[in-house]
Amino acid sequence: MDQQRKKMIVQEIEYWRRSKLLPDRYCDFLLNLYSDEQENNQSSARLSGRAAQAVLTASGKQWLFAIVIFSLICFVVLHFTAFHPLLQIGVTVASFVLLLLYGQRVRRKHEPAGIAIIGMDMLGLLGMGIYLLRQHGIDGWAAQAGLLAGCAVLWIVYGIAARMSVLHFTGWAALLLLYAWALSRRESVPSWYEIQLYWLPMTFVFAWFSWFTQRWSRPVAMVLFGIGCLVWFMPELYSALFVQDYVLSQLLLFAKIAVGGGLLFGLRKQWIAWVTS
Repeated sequence: MDQQRKKMIVQEIEYWRRSKLLPDRYCDFLLNLYSDEQENNQSSARLSGRAAQAVLTASGKQWLFAIVIFSLICFVVLHFTAFHPLLQIGVTVASFVLLLLYGQRVRRKHEPAGIAIIGMDMLGLLGMGIYLLRQHGIDGWAAQAGLLAGCAVLWIVYGIAARMSVLHFTGWAALLLLYAWALSRRESVPSWYEIQLYWLPMTFVFAWFSWFTQRWSRPVAMVLFGIGCLVWFMPELYSALFVQDYVLSQLLLFAKIAVGGGLLFGLRKQWIAWVTS
């Protein structure tokens, strides 16, 4: 779409707003759609232009510095297993912090790219933690569970602080996975009502926390509400994975879909108000 035609469309949308032909929220959505497309194209052009300009104008010292840094990274990667365990931990933490700072910097200019870098950094920390535990023979359940719990808490805290709802949600989902993993280690197989009791109370806890936090942060309330909805169906997912009672779990799943849908419909004026800004 050429710029002249896009400009005419934007002017038409502004006319619709002034004439009250469309509600303001629809006009805002359309304006954001065309503005985002234009800004993304301009941003990509500026980014490629700056990169090319930086390469062309780089001095010999800058090229030498880049070569030394790249060689240092290759050296660390090739000899990482020969380092002392404390040095391995130090290198991992330092790399995590540097990449996190870089992701924050990129995010200020380009939101999706920055979030992608931060997300890969968080997953890389978990992967390196598992690698270090296995390399040094510390691969017991307690160590792996502690690592996953620590990463999950980090994701929750950073997700709230940096206003990254996806990372915040992922942290709670990781804790739910850890809880299911702990339950699956029991020697006795729980009955269907015990599985429900293991999970369903958390649904109402998360729903209450969502209502409680909505006065301070709507994004946090939205994540907590989403986790509460996920926990509502976790007993059936747990049964399908670890108990393998497919018939009963499917019947309960359909029943809970009906009950949950009815509750969401009946209370839609309440929960929509506290999870949307």
